[in-house]
Amino acid sequence: MAIRIQFTKSFILLGLVLALALSMVFASFGKKAEASVSWGQEVTEEAKRYIGSPYKWGGTATKGFDASGYTQFVYKKSAAKISLPRTSKDQYKAGKTIATKNLKEGDLVFFNTNGKDVSSVGIYLGKNKFITVTPSKGVSIQSLDTTYWKDRYVGAKRFLEQ
Repeated sequence: MAIRIQFTKSFILLGLVLALALSMVFASFGKKAEASVSWGQEVTEEAKRYIGSPYKWGGTATKGFDASGYTQFVYKKSAAKISLPRTSKDQYKAGKTIATKNLKEGDLVFFNTNGKDVSSVGIYLGKNKFITVTPSKGVSIQSLDTTYWKDRYVGAKRFLEQ
């Protein structure tokens, strides 16, 4: 009789341990996962990886970018996996128009640098900073507050779900 009681206690203890383990495993099912970063952060982190890459007219790869080739490359390479049109002018025609005061990380900012129409683009980083490609600096972080960019600013577009 003593053996039978000891076996039953062991069996019950094993069952309780198994039930506890299963409850811990399944406790997270049914809960909504929360992302630690936004799509905008995904895009801007990808963009920063190429700081210092050289400028190349018509360039679309790490050996050399132009501004729209850079934004197209970054958006496609990032976790967002978004295909943008090739030129800054066509990128400006797409996406959702965003007021400057509503800019969020990952939005595209557009400029008229040729005196005719939209001719340059960058990726907004926050705090009036953006990352773009220029012939003199390659991929670099710039400020919307500088006279050069402020005078040439055309607008912003959003391609990412927030």
